[in-house]
Amino acid sequence: MSGQVEASQVQATQAQTAQTGSAQRDLSGDDVNAIDRLQQAYADLRAELSRVIVGQSEAIEQLAICFFARRNALLVGVPGLAKTLLVAKFAETLSLSFSRIQFTPDLMPMDITGTDILQDTPEGRREFQFVRGPIFANVVLADEINRAPPKTQAALLEAMQEGNVTVLGKEFALPSPFMVLATQNPVEQEGTYPLPEAQLDRFMSLIELGYPSEAEEIEIARMTTGERQPVLESLLSVEQILSHQDVVRRVPVPDHLYEFAAKLVRQTRPDGGTAPDWLIPLVAWGAGPRAVQSLILGAKSRAALYGSYMVRQEDILAVAPAVLSHRLVLTFAAQAERISAREIVARLV
Repeated sequence: MSGQVEASQVQATQAQTAQTGSAQRDLSGDDVNAIDRLQQAYADLRAELSRVIVGQSEAIEQLAICFFARRNALLVGVPGLAKTLLVAKFAETLSLSFSRIQFTPDLMPMDITGTDILQDTPEGRREFQFVRGPIFANVVLADEINRAPPKTQAALLEAMQEGNVTVLGKEFALPSPFMVLATQNPVEQEGTYPLPEAQLDRFMSLIELGYPSEAEEIEIARMTTGERQPVLESLLSVEQILSHQDVVRRVPVPDHLYEFAAKLVRQTRPDGGTAPDWLIPLVAWGAGPRAVQSLILGAKSRAALYGSYMVRQEDILAVAPAVLSHRLVLTFAAQAERISAREIVARLV
């Protein structure tokens, strides 16, 4: 019996080795070297951020996955968990421009995108000139996005999806790379405007930040009550970042993993005949096709960050909770039983 187990293990190892060899043949030599460089850059990024961010290793990983996949993310956590600091230092470490927009009930779309202002020219004439808003940055932190009315929230939709903004009929391209990181406060919901499902779907991942451990909290107190925080080193240039984002797209995915991702997403839909029986009374609306795209892109990014030359099933399973949880609309029965979307996704995977 033990011989049969050993034989099956050898066959599985040989199959995995064959897949890896096939993936390396699909990638050019330059791409293989680029993935190796990205893996090292990611290790350096984590080490550099650890100088000012204590813990939150999973949040940092999900943030990097979204960034190198050219996607946006939603950060959720109670106040005081260093969400703003994490995003600001992430941009600083990558030598990117950073902008923070504090969303309030009186914030207008032009406060985000910018507007035309009448200016005097050197020739003595008066002309309208476009003054860029805070959206024109590489990394944009939309702080407490659910505090602004829907009209202002919608101002981000075009930027997140198209990479440009339209002001008074004119289109303006946003800088590249570009990423929107929005935060929500899960505690205080009075006076807020919940994000519609269409806008939630534009965020690739929902990154949850939890409380630190006791040891981490003591270390936070030591680091933040001293004289000054360290200045982080810039690790990558804009050209290197764009090159890394390009190679992430070229990471090969075996056909059976495309099928696996599609089946996983289809199991979240209670009316499609593909959901398990236990899920049907808990979910009113499942994830759409954009979830499959996000699973594949997230898995590609994670594989490259870990130095893998192909996507593995464990990459899809690792990004699934962050990709799927905010795309499920729960029933009243699930809410009454205090069952979260993340718990449902965890049971699925």
